[in-house]
Amino acid sequence: MKSYLLIVIFLSFVLNSSSQNTNLSNGNVFDGEPYVAVNPNDANNIVVAWMGWVNLANQFQIKIKSSFDAGNTWSNTTLIPHVVSGYSSADPAIAFNNTGEVFISYIDFTGTAPPVTGGVYLVKSTDGGLSWGNPVNVVDTTFDGTKWPIDRPWIAIDCSSGSTQGTIYVTSMNLNRTNAPFNPYVSISTDNGTTFSTSYLDAPGWLAGSANNLPMPSPAVSSTGVFYASYPSFVTSQSPFARLLLASSNNAGTTFSHQAVDNIINLIPLTNFPDAKKAGLLLSNPANSNHLAVIGLRTTNGDLDVFLTESFDAGATWSAPTRVNDDPIANNRMQDLVWGDFDNDGDLIITWRDRRNGSDGTYTADSEIYAAYRPNNSTQFEPNFRLSSLLIPYDPILTSSGNDFMSIQLENDVLSAVWGDPRNGDLNIWFQKTDTQGNVLSLQEISSDQSREIKIFPNPANSFLNIQSKEILEVSLFDLKGKRIFKTLNDMKANQVQIATDGFSNGTYILQIRTLTSRLYRKVVVKN
Repeated sequence: MKSYLLIVIFLSFVLNSSSQNTNLSNGNVFDGEPYVAVNPNDANNIVVAWMGWVNLANQFQIKIKSSFDAGNTWSNTTLIPHVVSGYSSADPAIAFNNTGEVFISYIDFTGTAPPVTGGVYLVKSTDGGLSWGNPVNVVDTTFDGTKWPIDRPWIAIDCSSGSTQGTIYVTSMNLNRTNAPFNPYVSISTDNGTTFSTSYLDAPGWLAGSANNLPMPSPAVSSTGVFYASYPSFVTSQSPFARLLLASSNNAGTTFSHQAVDNIINLIPLTNFPDAKKAGLLLSNPANSNHLAVIGLRTTNGDLDVFLTESFDAGATWSAPTRVNDDPIANNRMQDLVWGDFDNDGDLIITWRDRRNGSDGTYTADSEIYAAYRPNNSTQFEPNFRLSSLLIPYDPILTSSGNDFMSIQLENDVLSAVWGDPRNGDLNIWFQKTDTQGNVLSLQEISSDQSREIKIFPNPANSFLNIQSKEILEVSLFDLKGKRIFKTLNDMKANQVQIATDGFSNGTYILQIRTLTSRLYRKVVVKN
């Protein structure tokens, strides 16, 4: 997801460079795919969810924190239990309805190795995110043969005052990348998330096709209750070009119509940037039900840049793309990880991961999180400003799945942003609250939920690794696929164990330490 922002550039840089972002997750291995939502009835109520590494058996669970004072303090972390023991959870997305109830859609499944079981699930909170009801099945892997239509669920809720108010839409795509043709899906609930029905978003003449095995739809609902979802398509019998298509429904998904967003065509293949997080986003302006926006990456100038194209007639026609990042054109610097949001009066903000201050044009360059802001009824974005408080060193963990998106919400000219970055050696979730000029409004530290009973040094290890903790019983080392490659028992229950790492391949590993009272996990790196 991506965004835009504003004014007094010198002051913005000074304020941001002297501040710290808030670490929401404080995980010790991996936290990814964050999502933030602000209660439309109470801007002080903010909910953030992410997928957090828990242990080697269950891999990931959805973790949630809530704030009731606009992000200054946060609740303890809540974990959504697995539907089936042994499942792993991923890809949370959050939406509030008109009454202040908050919903999270997410995947809970066996993983990508066949046979795949599990599905997309929905949980609801009526107390601002502190407690959550039982999960409801949205769609499972059996819906469409072996296509497993459960990947990357996004949620959108109709907050209009019309007859479709409260309708919940969850979009998804195929998890099986080898079973063409590929389709975008939508699951719809008209009973406040109690039951769902699922169908294709594409249709004859408007098919996603077989060439792109990632037809991820991006949903939005207009202020008058019209549902929209954009999805990529490349079917030569429909068009000689790869296109972005738009499905819409004004009757809660009973029927759909389709049209094309033709101005999204890229001049240079995005395959030139294999590691970049390239997904785009569809937005609907709450202040103008006919105003739609598509944010995405284009290679018009040779680099990956953030572009915006808009429609002011409900998708019938689209503007020429506008470049959002204001670093020098064709400067051999890559941008990615876009997100964006309109606030209720039509102001627009777009955010992204920016490498203008990195050393080269590759994905592995050091990066920052940037934003650009455009007030309602303006045709120009104000100068870009920086959200992250420092230049973030690259870590190889950023090439893996689970960190493909950031998230923001603009409410009453206040930006709440969350993203994952590895500044501390682990992929953690960071929260920042600013005004639309980039001035920091919330810098409150959030206490860690992880045990600090363990010390590991040196890390990276070049010939040995020392582990210190209370009464160590057992130490194991696992590779990132979960295979145990080392184990030692500590019969003396000493407080320190040393591992010789000379025989290990260079790379990243998960260390498990079993003590009398707990199992502790850390990410360690071997560089012999």
